[in-house]
Amino acid sequence: MDKKQEPIDKRTSCELENTFKKLPDKPQEIEPSEGIKLIWDFRGPHAQKTAEHHEIHLKDYIKIENTQLEITGVETLSEMHSIAFMVVNKAEMKPIRDALKPHRGQLYQE
Repeated sequence: MDKKQEPIDKRTSCELENTFKKLPDKPQEIEPSEGIKLIWDFRGPHAQKTAEHHEIHLKDYIKIENTQLEITGVETLSEMHSIAFMVVNKAEMKPIRDALKPHRGQLYQE
């Protein structure tokens, strides 16, 4: 018994063509001054000291990899929560993110 297989996508070819027409022709331009702030969260009574120590490692990474990165820092959000951060440009973000594994990130503008 041969069963007829159902198509995975039940849209007509005309509907699919209209979907593709909605895609932009070229990628959006990236602002050179816009960057990504990669963030590592530290919590607990020693959060501040741990974040300060982590920033040392971020600066070491910058030296070892000979990157153009300059902005790192530590912020205390509360007595029990501090962050260490590094600002990268969008072009460098993925390899640095994959190597350093930040907890989160956000847009950063000067």
